[in-house]
Amino acid sequence: MKLRETTVDSESERLAQRVAKLEEKLFGAMERIAHLEEENARLREENTQLREENARLQQQLAAARKNSSTSSKPPSSDMVKPPKPAAKNRKKRKRGGQPGHEQHLRSPFPPEAVNHFESYTLDCCPDCGGSLRLSERPPDVLQQVEITAKPTIVTEHRGLAYWCPRCQKFHYAPLPEAVVKAGLFGPRLTALVAFMKGVCHASFATIRKFLRDVAQVTISRGYLAKLIAKVSQSLAAAYAELFERLPGEAVLNIDETGHKEYREKFWTWCFRAQLYTLFRIDKSRGSKVLVEVLGKDFNGVLGCDYFGAYRKYMREFDVLVQFCLAHLIRDVKFLMTLPGREDQAYGKRVRESLRELFAVIHRREKMTATVFQKALEAARQQVMKAATTRVPSTNHARNLAIDPQKANMT
Repeated sequence: MKLRETTVDSESERLAQRVAKLEEKLFGAMERIAHLEEENARLREENTQLREENARLQQQLAAARKNSSTSSKPPSSDMVKPPKPAAKNRKKRKRGGQPGHEQHLRSPFPPEAVNHFESYTLDCCPDCGGSLRLSERPPDVLQQVEITAKPTIVTEHRGLAYWCPRCQKFHYAPLPEAVVKAGLFGPRLTALVAFMKGVCHASFATIRKFLRDVAQVTISRGYLAKLIAKVSQSLAAAYAELFERLPGEAVLNIDETGHKEYREKFWTWCFRAQLYTLFRIDKSRGSKVLVEVLGKDFNGVLGCDYFGAYRKYMREFDVLVQFCLAHLIRDVKFLMTLPGREDQAYGKRVRESLRELFAVIHRREKMTATVFQKALEAARQQVMKAATTRVPSTNHARNLAIDPQKANMT
């Protein structure tokens, strides 16, 4: 019995020691597990932070890579334009008109616009030397335009002097008021100078060279400046009349650009109506210019970009706005350059809807007015649906989705 009890006690002690070792190993394993869980949690947090940082850096990189095709930046801001991808399996086109394209020829001058006719004759047949008879077939015609050796005419207006024996003084015949008002340059030459300055944007130096070398008239810069000022003054009444018409226009497209004048910053606002374009130079780029020009009750459609002044004017005075589709397309293309798959998918959906919209516009000539309006409205609804549904939670996508909801897309 004692031997059996001793054996049982030894077995129990051995089992107890084994249990103690196993418990020690278990506690060690649990400590390591806890440590690994802490390490795992820390690494997960770092991974999340790195993912967020990576996404932020990729967005910054996409924003830094914005160019004129993905933003409202001007093409001149593209320092280096990537080369266009070469077309695969496509032969290089030859110069000139392409096969299948309709030939376009310049319309000839009408007979009343021709100052001189020069006819050329044949004395005999150039092939056999025989005599010829004049036919009724239309002649071979080549019209040529040339300037005269001296394209200007100098007219000296003279007010003749008369002596009055009774008054004992000289009297001069008055010159016509229009002649005196015109001064050195007549109306047509004045209009040419104004055209070169205002439309061709030529400098005074260029205009002086043109007048000297082509018109054979030598003139000073000062006189040219006075001449332009006189033209501007003569157009003041017409400008004021058109300025008063702006608030009543049904559609106005507006843009603005900055420039400096004697180191002072100015903004040139361009108001484009259906039949005319009006410019206004102002020191402000804010919405107050829109209020001053169009008033608070403008009832037309304003075509513009996303600049804040137009948004504020739209918001405060409930003005119907058509945001520039070109700017919208650039923003959509920018979404497709972002790293997020949701942004890319959203951008592709909006791009496809815009393609359908432009496809309808390009088919306009093949539709009746009623059919075109229905197709355009359907395409518009598709753009609105694509732009305002399933919008990702990112800032770029939200900003894009807000604009079509506030703007007119027709």
